Amino acid sequence: MDQHGEFVSTAGQLRDELRAMLSPRTVAVIGASRRRGTIGGELLHNLLSHSFSGAVYPVNPQVKAVQGVRAWPSIEEVPDDIDLAVIAVPAAQVKAEVEACGRKGVKSLVVITAGFGELGGKGKELQDELVALVRQHGMRMVGPNCLGIQNRDPEVSLNATFSPAWPPPGGVAIASQSGALGQAILEHARDLGLGVHQFVSMGNKADLSGNDLLAYWGEDPAVKVILLYLESFGNPKRFQEIAKRTSRSKPILMVKAGRSEAGAQAASSHTGAMAGLDVAVDALLGQAGVLRADTLEQLFDLAMLLANQPLPRGRRLAILTNAGGPGIMATDACVAQGLAIPPLSEETKAGLRAFLPPEASVRNPVDMIASASADGYRQAVQLLCADKEIDAVLAIFVPPIVTDPTAVADAIREGAAGTDKPVVTCFLGKHGVPEALRSLRAGNIPSYAFPESAAIALAHAARYAQWLKRPAGQCRELPAEALAQVRAVVQSAQSEWLDADQVRQLLMAIGIAVLPERTVPAGNARVEAVVAAAHSVGMPVALKIQSSTITHKSDVGGVAIGLGDADEVRRAMEQMRHRLSEQKKLDEVEGWLIQAMAPQGVECLVGATRDPVFGPLVAFGSGGIAVEVWRDVAFRLAPLDDVDAGELLDSIRGAKLLAGFRGAPPADRQALIDVLLKVGQLVDQVPEIAELDLNPLVALAPGQGVLAVDARIRIVRQL
Repeated sequence: MDQHGEFVSTAGQLRDELRAMLSPRTVAVIGASRRRGTIGGELLHNLLSHSFSGAVYPVNPQVKAVQGVRAWPSIEEVPDDIDLAVIAVPAAQVKAEVEACGRKGVKSLVVITAGFGELGGKGKELQDELVALVRQHGMRMVGPNCLGIQNRDPEVSLNATFSPAWPPPGGVAIASQSGALGQAILEHARDLGLGVHQFVSMGNKADLSGNDLLAYWGEDPAVKVILLYLESFGNPKRFQEIAKRTSRSKPILMVKAGRSEAGAQAASSHTGAMAGLDVAVDALLGQAGVLRADTLEQLFDLAMLLANQPLPRGRRLAILTNAGGPGIMATDACVAQGLAIPPLSEETKAGLRAFLPPEASVRNPVDMIASASADGYRQAVQLLCADKEIDAVLAIFVPPIVTDPTAVADAIREGAAGTDKPVVTCFLGKHGVPEALRSLRAGNIPSYAFPESAAIALAHAARYAQWLKRPAGQCRELPAEALAQVRAVVQSAQSEWLDADQVRQLLMAIGIAVLPERTVPAGNARVEAVVAAAHSVGMPVALKIQSSTITHKSDVGGVAIGLGDADEVRRAMEQMRHRLSEQKKLDEVEGWLIQAMAPQGVECLVGATRDPVFGPLVAFGSGGIAVEVWRDVAFRLAPLDDVDAGELLDSIRGAKLLAGFRGAPPADRQALIDVLLKVGQLVDQVPEIAELDLNPLVALAPGQGVLAVDARIRIVRQL
C-alpha cells in the first residue's frame, strides 16, 4: 500500500494477477439469473453467447440450472478452481460472498454491485471492509459499482459485462472509471469498427487502479493503443512514472473529467492563483507523453488514427479535395491546430497537371473540382504520399451524383498502399457513404465526418510523434548542504510568509542570484535609517514596503523605483506613508526594503505552488505587473528535468522575447533552465514550501545569468 492508498504489486505479481482476471480459465457468476434483462441474467448470457473459451459456473442457491447450465448453491461448492468470480448480488450480501470467495481460493473478483464508496459514509466503510477481505485472501478486485470486463482476444472471448456491445477484436485497451460511459464507449467502438483487445470498467477503483492497468497493458504486446476515461487519479506520481515509460512504446489517450475553475485552490500568490486542478492534469499528461482529448468523440477520432496509421514525421499536411469550400475549411482548421500546409514540390505539381483538368488547382490544398474521378483520387493520393515535403495526407470527398463513393474509397486505399505516411479521409454527406466507410475501414484508413475532426486528430498525432523524439532529460539535485541551509531558514520562520532577509538567505542557499538590498524594520523606520540603507546599497535604488498581508505592493502604492539621491528616497517614503495611512494599511507595513535597481533584461515569472492531489507545480511565464492580466504562464510537475524546463520556456506566448525581439538582446536561456531546475528540486524536497513567486525574475543577456528582483515564499508547517 502506498501513501495514496493504492495497493502496489511487483511487476511479476501484477502480471499474474491480471492474467487470471482478464484471461481466466474459469468464471463463476454469483447472482446468475434465469431472467434476461436483469444484471445477473445478462452477465451469464453474455459469457455463454460469446463463446468464452473457459468454463462458466452460475451460482444461485434458488435453482438447479440457469440458462441451461447447472447452477451451484454457493461458490464454495463449485468443484473447480475459480480464476474469476463476478458478483452481482444486493449490496448487503456482497461482503459474505467476498468472504466465501476468499475461503474458496478465488484469484480475482469483479464486483458489479453499487452502494459502496460512491455513497460515502456507511457505503465507504463497507467498501473498506471489502478491500480488507480482498487483501487478506490475496485476491484482486475490480469495482465495486462497475460494468464489468471484456477480453476480445479470440483465444479468450470473455464478456463479463452486462452490456450487449461487443466490439471487434483489435489492439486497443480501454479503461473507464464510469460504467455508464463505459457502455457508451463499447457501443461507439463497435459502431466505428475499432478493434478492442481488453476493456475494464473500474468503478470505484477500490482495489485495482488505472495505474495497475496501465502498467499491465504497457507490457502486453497485443495492446497497441491505450484509451482511458478517468475522473480521478489515485497516485499521480506513479501514474506519471508508468505513463512516461509506456508512452515510449505505445500511445496513451485520455479523457479526464473535471476541467472547471471550481477545482482551483484558493491562493494568494500569482502562481497559486493561476494553478488549478486542470492545469496540474495538463502538466502531468504533457510530461508523460499522454494525449488528452477534450471529448469522447475526439478520443475515438484519435484512436482510429493511431490504431490504424503510422505516425507523421512532422506537421506538414497535404489536402486533397473535389470541392473548394471544404478544402478552405480544412486548411483553416489545420493551421489553427498548428499544422502546416506547405507548397508541393514541382515534381508533384507536374504529376497532378498530367491528369487533372486545367480548371483544377494543383497548389496545396489540391482542388480536383467536382468532376474528379475515382482514378484521379488514386493517382493524386499516390503522388502526395510520395512528396518529400509532405508528412500526412487528408483526402476530402463530397459525393456528387456522377461519382460512386465506394469507388473513390477503394481508389484512396490503392493510392495509399505501401506508404509510411498517415492518410485520413473526410467523406461529407450521406449518399453512399456507409459503403465507402466500410471500404476505408477494410484498408485501415480513418474517415471523419468533418475536416475539423481530422485536423484535431492529426495535430495530436504530430505532437505525440514530436514527444517521442525528445531526448531523455536529466534532473540536477540540490546539494545536501544547500538543502540543510534552506531547512534552517524554514524552521526559523515566525510567520507564514518568510521575511525579506529569510527569502534572500533561502534563494542564495540554492544559488539564485538576488539584487543587493537592505531592510529596515518598521520599528526602526526613521527616514534617515532608510536613506542610510540606500547609500549602502548604492544609488539609484528601489524602495518597497514589506508586509505579509499586502500581496501586491504596487496596488497600494508601496513601490518606488529609480530613486537617485537621498531627497528622492525621503520623498518616496513620506508619500508611501501618506498613501498607506489614507488606505488604513500603514499598520500592515512590517519594514522597508531598499534594493539596487535591476539592469535591463526580460522580465519573467518563476513560481511554485502545491496542489493537494498532484503535489508541487513549477510555473514559468511572462513577468512583471501584467502577469495576472495576460496570464501567460505554463506549469510542469516538480521535479523537472532539463528537457521539461526547456519545453516550459518555449510553451508561453512570450517565448519570442526570450530569443530577442526587435533588436533586444536574447535572454540567458541556460540560466533560466537552471533556476527552474533548482525551484523544482526545492519544492519537491522541502514540502513546507507551499507557494513561491520570483516576479520579476530578470533574465539578462546570454552568459550573464538572472536576478531575482522580487520574491515571496509562503510556508506551511507539516503535521
